[in-house]
Amino acid sequence: MTDGQSAVHEPPGPRDPLIILCAPNHAAILERQFLRYVEDYDVRTTTSSAETLDLLRGLDADAQVALLVAETEIPDDHVLRAFHAWRSVVPRARRIVTAHYDQFRARADELRPGLATGKYDAYLLMPRGVRDEEFHSTVTEMLSDWGSTAPVVPSIHIVSPRLDALTSAIRDWAYQMGMPADVVMPDSETGRAVLARHGDASRFPVVSALGGVTSQPSSVRDVAGTLYGAPDDIDVDKVVDLVVVGAGPAGLAAAVYGSSEGLSTVVLESDAIGGQAGTSSMIRNYLGFPRGISGMRLSQRARSQAIRFGTRFFTGWPVEELVPGAPGSPHRVVTGGGEVHARAVVVATGVDYRRLGIDAVEELVGLGVHYGAAVSAAPEMQDRDVFVVGGGNSAGQAALHLAKYARSVTILIRRPDIAETMSDYLVREMRYVASITVRTCSQVVDGGGEGRLEWMAIRDLVTDQVTRAQADGLFLLLGAEPKCDWLPSRICRDRNGFVLTGRDVPKDYWLDGLPPANLATSVPGLFAAGDIRAGSMKRVAAASGEGASVVPLVHAHLAASPH
Repeated sequence: MTDGQSAVHEPPGPRDPLIILCAPNHAAILERQFLRYVEDYDVRTTTSSAETLDLLRGLDADAQVALLVAETEIPDDHVLRAFHAWRSVVPRARRIVTAHYDQFRARADELRPGLATGKYDAYLLMPRGVRDEEFHSTVTEMLSDWGSTAPVVPSIHIVSPRLDALTSAIRDWAYQMGMPADVVMPDSETGRAVLARHGDASRFPVVSALGGVTSQPSSVRDVAGTLYGAPDDIDVDKVVDLVVVGAGPAGLAAAVYGSSEGLSTVVLESDAIGGQAGTSSMIRNYLGFPRGISGMRLSQRARSQAIRFGTRFFTGWPVEELVPGAPGSPHRVVTGGGEVHARAVVVATGVDYRRLGIDAVEELVGLGVHYGAAVSAAPEMQDRDVFVVGGGNSAGQAALHLAKYARSVTILIRRPDIAETMSDYLVREMRYVASITVRTCSQVVDGGGEGRLEWMAIRDLVTDQVTRAQADGLFLLLGAEPKCDWLPSRICRDRNGFVLTGRDVPKDYWLDGLPPANLATSVPGLFAAGDIRAGSMKRVAAASGEGASVVPLVHAHLAASPH
């Protein structure tokens, strides 16, 4: 099977995604290793860059390529140029370079820098024997990552005749919760089956979730409540040790460390698990994930870890009020679905993206306009023109993900240089993607369309000239605003609304001349961690560190408090 025209196995059904091995020199080794994937993937072997390119161009329009694996030595091209050519045909396929042990060290210094610019996803030593699970753990990780953006079996079906704002919001929420959602028409086979089970087609969307439970939600909160329950499921006579408000990186870390150290822990999240970080298509600079990890996967792993230690999660329930308890009495955390009494509370609600503030554009949120990366909306942008507003890492990650689908991606920033606000690794990777353009000193001033976004007006901040551009998608990642209007006035905040902790708390609130602990607020037993805290670093790793660091302070507070 080294002639480039035969497959590892008999060609399966047309729905099987492809794994393509460009193996001119060691096909026997790679074909043997990939035998374990032939039940679920169509594994094919080629012997050159040109042959691989011909194969990709000859695929049916509905064919999906999950993984491209290439040897370091290709007879008709440099392996990185070959990947660049293949990527132009199948931009969403994951890419692995595998080196025979005779060449692994010799080629490493030359090829590894390509990882930093996104030219490929992993550099692996070719297996030298059977059961090389280190090799296969990377392969399955790549396939899992690809599968999260091209789900074969959705967990949730959303029946709707149109992709309106509510349908889009439910789909985005489901993705962040690690449950791929499929939007289907009412007259489709799946749509008819869901409606038959539900028995009511008077209003859309109709949602079929885990176990075939159907509902007719009027909000994302309705879906969350159907799947995960409401806080009033907790025994109201029971006081828990710790309530964590917010399930972003800081809140998840607090939950993991709190529950693992014996604290009865409840997490309340107004939206989906992960917060802003959970919307990121790929976080590449988080410690311990050399090939990167999506925000959704990182968040869901942390959630599973916390659940293993006993944490209880309630999503879709924003906290409406926090009532501090008197000394010796618990704090009350009030939501629309009930309230929880806790001896300590960690506020980890993070931040919201700032609103654009243009009425015509705000009316199209969910209809081509999205706040945040909205990873699940990316397939809608296939062969369309997309704009991303924002100069931070989240904007760069969103642009790279959208470029796998869109015809063009334009990043709009107000500054003259995107390198001022974005990490270098993202700037370098974007330079490698021809469809991404950075437009500096620019500002959106208007937009509109018939039922969904079709155009935008953009002002050049240097010349003051306004131009109109076709726009099929607008993704707004505009910076941070705190999410803490529900906090009591006794919790001190800075002029921008971020929570003050430690020595930043005004001296009038210090006890016996001593400031609160580093992550403690002006109210005993109430703590803050992550992006909501004044002076925080606004990085995933920093937020996770604060979430872990707050737990010893909670222990100290509980130990000093009367029971």
